[in-house]
Amino acid sequence: MSPKAKAGPGAGPARDFVGYGPTPPRIEWPNGERICLSVVVNYEEGAEYSLLDGTRRETAGEVASPIPPTTRDLVMESGFEYGSRAGVWRVLRILDRLEIPCTFFACGLALERNPDVAKAIAQRGHEPCGHGYRWEEYHDMPKAQERKSMRMAVRSIEALVGERPLGWFTRYGPSIHTRELLAEEGFLYDSMAMNDDLPYYVSVRGRPWPVVPYSLELNDGRFFRGGLYSIESFEQYLRDGFDCLYAEGAETPKMMSVGLHSRIGGTPARSRAVERFLAYARSHPGVWFARRLDIARYWLERYPPR
Repeated sequence: MSPKAKAGPGAGPARDFVGYGPTPPRIEWPNGERICLSVVVNYEEGAEYSLLDGTRRETAGEVASPIPPTTRDLVMESGFEYGSRAGVWRVLRILDRLEIPCTFFACGLALERNPDVAKAIAQRGHEPCGHGYRWEEYHDMPKAQERKSMRMAVRSIEALVGERPLGWFTRYGPSIHTRELLAEEGFLYDSMAMNDDLPYYVSVRGRPWPVVPYSLELNDGRFFRGGLYSIESFEQYLRDGFDCLYAEGAETPKMMSVGLHSRIGGTPARSRAVERFLAYARSHPGVWFARRLDIARYWLERYPPR
């Protein structure tokens, strides 16, 4: 039995340690595919913390910085700029060549500062998913402030892309209010969980809410957080994840999430690993490359909540 949440610091939803248990459901993806592969591009460049915007500077970069948060780090800033100036276009070209649709976890302010990226998302049919207005923490944000930020993100993304986001994923983690706000603000799903290989439902104010899980394992962010240091290990990491889920998919079809960042996976060397892996996955029969919104809609239609 999962423990129930308490008041105070433990407030929020109860935890579920069981999920689908030892017998995952024998679901069917479209056309009988055995694995669903969801590529996500996190587009945050220009929305990170910045002293130019009146806040502290960003501290989550590729290398440790001796510069205090109250002083601009021009090298770290340029690393983020690389993602928006060059990296995102390299990733888009890879997706073009392999004809793979993706979901952009997009910050509203980042798109405002590079509207050509918003146009590219729209022209290529990729999905804009809300990633906050800024690339900031929401876990302890007051509810009214979180709602305001959420609405700012929706207005910005819709104006620039021509399509409002229906999914949501925030930096680090949601607040205890986030899912209630998403339901109230007209969203369809969220990806704020790393706890399964298939979509599932949770209860939000007594009603079922779809979750399309994400992954920090099969994610180029591991270069920054440690654990991955070579391009070959990154490619092999992705292949091994795919091979495991593809094999399991012969009996119980699964879902795989691959997380990329313009300033990480969009660099020249790492992008080669990304392209080689995606070509490898593309060479297999029975793979559904899908945007997360398509997965959520399919799950709601084919496997509605009981």
